Amino acid sequence: MLLKVRKDTLIILLLAFMLIFAGRLINYVSFASSYQGNDGTPISGVMIKGNDLVPIDVIKKNVANTGLRVGSYIKGNMLITSKRSLPLDDAIRNAELYATFSTIPGTKLQPIVVANVVVDNQTGIVVVNVIEDFSGAIRSDNSTS
Repeated sequence: MLLKVRKDTLIILLLAFMLIFAGRLINYVSFASSYQGNDGTPISGVMIKGNDLVPIDVIKKNVANTGLRVGSYIKGNMLITSKRSLPLDDAIRNAELYATFSTIPGTKLQPIVVANVVVDNQTGIVVVNVIEDFSGAIRSDNSTS
């Protein structure tokens, strides 16, 4: 028993197959011809761990001020930003310091006492581990401690 397929249905199926094949072919060609320069590893994201009260956005903003942000990239042992290039070790030390300056919005409380920044040179992911301590959270120039 033979299947009866109408001529117009066969033409539509053949056109659909050709469109799918052409789309895949264009996708592969565009990937193969894409620029793969040796600009280094781009910073793909910043992850914050260990915070309870300080919002993630505040910590990310302070870390981004050091150059560890999306749009920058790591080339060798240097961090290249849109404005400057600096050694990666200096950027990590600055990020650890700037993360401790993060305050709870609407207050002057700086509960982050220690920050540890780890940068993965292969994936470009920045991980910031913070430790909050409220015993000495108020830091001001007039403090007696």
